[in-house]
Amino acid sequence: MESARDTPDGPTPGGPDGRREGPVPGGPEGPRGGARPAEPDDLLDASTDAAAVVTAGGIVVGWTRGAEALLGRPAGEVVGGSAARLVAMPEDPARAAGVAERCRAGMGWSGRIRVRHRDGRAMDVDLRVSASFRLGHDECFLLSARERRQRWTVGQSVLDGFLTRSPIGMAVMDLDLRYVWLNDTLERLGGVPRDERLGRRLSELLPGIQAETLEGLMRKVLETGTPVTDYEYVGWSWADPHRQHAYSTSFFPLVDAGDAVTGVCYMVLDVTERWNARRLLSMVNEAGTCVGTTLDVVRTAQELADFAVPRLADFVIVDLLEPVLSTDGHGAWLTDAGPAPARPAMRRAALRSVREGCPEAVARIGDRVAFLPPPHGMSLLLAGEPILVPVLDPSDGLWQAEEPARAERIREYGLHSLISVPMRARNTALGLTTFIRSLNPVSFHADDVLLARELVARAALCVDNARRYTREHTAAVTLQRSLLPDVLTGGSALEVASSYLPADPTDGVGGDWFDVIPLSGARVGLVVGDVVGHGITAAATMGRLRTAVQTLADMEMPPDELLAHLDDLVLRLSAERGDDEAARTTAATFLGATCLYAVYDPVTRRCSIARAGHPPPVVVSPTGEVTFPQVPAGPPLGLGGMGFETTEIELAENSLLGLYTDGLVGGADRDMERGMARLGELLAQPGADLPTLCSSAVRDLVPVPQPDDIALLLVRTHALGADDVVSWEVPVDPAAVADVRGRATRQVEAWGLGDLSMTTELLVSELVTNAIRYAAPPLRLRLLRDSRLTCEVSDASSTAPRLRHARSTDEGGRGLFLVAQLAHRWGARYTPEGKIIWAEQELPPPP
Repeated sequence: MESARDTPDGPTPGGPDGRREGPVPGGPEGPRGGARPAEPDDLLDASTDAAAVVTAGGIVVGWTRGAEALLGRPAGEVVGGSAARLVAMPEDPARAAGVAERCRAGMGWSGRIRVRHRDGRAMDVDLRVSASFRLGHDECFLLSARERRQRWTVGQSVLDGFLTRSPIGMAVMDLDLRYVWLNDTLERLGGVPRDERLGRRLSELLPGIQAETLEGLMRKVLETGTPVTDYEYVGWSWADPHRQHAYSTSFFPLVDAGDAVTGVCYMVLDVTERWNARRLLSMVNEAGTCVGTTLDVVRTAQELADFAVPRLADFVIVDLLEPVLSTDGHGAWLTDAGPAPARPAMRRAALRSVREGCPEAVARIGDRVAFLPPPHGMSLLLAGEPILVPVLDPSDGLWQAEEPARAERIREYGLHSLISVPMRARNTALGLTTFIRSLNPVSFHADDVLLARELVARAALCVDNARRYTREHTAAVTLQRSLLPDVLTGGSALEVASSYLPADPTDGVGGDWFDVIPLSGARVGLVVGDVVGHGITAAATMGRLRTAVQTLADMEMPPDELLAHLDDLVLRLSAERGDDEAARTTAATFLGATCLYAVYDPVTRRCSIARAGHPPPVVVSPTGEVTFPQVPAGPPLGLGGMGFETTEIELAENSLLGLYTDGLVGGADRDMERGMARLGELLAQPGADLPTLCSSAVRDLVPVPQPDDIALLLVRTHALGADDVVSWEVPVDPAAVADVRGRATRQVEAWGLGDLSMTTELLVSELVTNAIRYAAPPLRLRLLRDSRLTCEVSDASSTAPRLRHARSTDEGGRGLFLVAQLAHRWGARYTPEGKIIWAEQELPPPP
């Protein structure tokens, strides 16, 4: 092996494999004590080297792809041949023997040699030879090489030109932080000539750009020798005194040949565009958390104004079109819906100023306004771009002619720059937001317009969401309240009070309902229910169920049968919604409802109750004892396949019966039992005024808005006195009709209802005659005096009569037709013993 340069004679410190740890002759300087990361030309890194295995006799026995790439010689051409023909320099046997001996000693060798490429050109490579090792019976050496490339050198003139023309401002400061050199870029950035800078400190020249902070960083670099990179700050420049600029600076120490610090160099880059983009993104993201926190139009407008002052402007006004603030109609104009009024009808929705009380404002919040910056008209709201007025001139003829009051405020408070941004969302015009500066001396620029546009766009979307939600919520509440009873009356049987609270607006109106239904025989039906879900769908479903309950109650069904029919209805509604493609895609299929239905009879003071997954009623006795009747819960409506059970309880006169929905007793912790116990305690006030008791119980149980509707129905029971009810057994004999008719007439006259005696006589005659002819005994006639006069005939037959329209040739068939004409209402209801046919008459007004 031959080399132009090799290591000095004698051992060299190194590891067992002979790798050197000192300078390599003819090569780059190695590490100073210890390993270091490999560089592209680092002799210690052989990961990309060409490698070969050569025997002690100079025969190549191994050749890698890297070696083939370096010399252009394939392995078949080299392996088995002499390595000497690859070297492009004179042979030196003595030196080769010395290298071999060194490698046999386990220390290896590295140096520079010249080799021959296959194409004939000579090339210099850095060569490393490993310690010798045995390969079979042969002594071998591992050689690795890489091409040595010429380093680039630069002349002084080129270096001076590079520093002078660099796009980065550069300066050198001495140990006293005085300028000793700067390039043209820095002179241009700062706007201070070079001659005025040299020999002076930064704080003496530019006190408005955080000079003390920058000099503090430079002192730290001088003291520690640690560079500071990419320190950003915002300041002013004499080159552009009307606009803030952002700069990125880096500082590093300057050292001489003896490693002594002689000064500090700093580099400055104008990053205003990057800083503005980051500021825009940051403010827009921050606005996303501050603007539109509620679904309230006016609150959202005020949040926009609050956010922009003083971040962007000194004075902000938000004017919204009147339809946006209204819950009627669509709420705004579509931007492509055709011509609009020349001057829009808007109202001031929000104000904010850096001055206390917003003295700059001509109109106050809630006032009607029609402000558009002259000379712009309605087209600005419908299709216009943001308006930038860098310099407001109150003496401008247009302002004086169209907005004289505002021109005076501009002059008085020094309003000098304006941006007006139309508020539009989803192709809908909503209003106008105006940003004005006064105390901030810098006029608005294009970057500010971009920021204002983004802020208003976000706020406009929130305003439109709030507007749409408010409209839908108002419609749902209106629908629900229209479906609930306006006036509840229990006749003489019950004293009634109710309270209803819609859900928290953020959750939407629910589907709670209640009702009091007058029934025959002075009885009263009581119902309370809760539809699953929120919104218009729940309210509409509630209306359908309430109507169904009233219809089924009028059919005189007992509570368990009524709930069974209502369950069938809910199943049909669910099936209808499940077949609807739109319902499936919006996952709005109807799930079910809960309901409790009770019938109170003031004659017997008994109450029949059945419930479908609803909380049980609360009963407070006249003495204040609270109980919750054990009524079988039953499944919620809409499940199907399971029955309902009726429970009958007796209520003492002046007992309090309360029906409620789960939102009243669920509370924040959803502990139903605790809520029910608390409700019982609040209602256990004998003799309390019923409406006051109802409202106070709701207020105490639900002090803050809840995510569910709340309904409470309270009734105080009364019994129909013995003087108001009379009954007679009726023999199954047509001759008995006259006697019964006479008794009924005399009783009506005894009650002071002589005006109804003739009608009562006819009704009793027809009903009793039909019962004798077609029904089964026992027969009984009963008269009840309540809010109406009721005549009832009961029998043991389960066959109900049917109203017929008799022909002129028929001899009969006109009895029930006559009853229907004479009575206010008539009907039939079934009992465990048979049925009752009844007819009601309106009582004459008191004299």
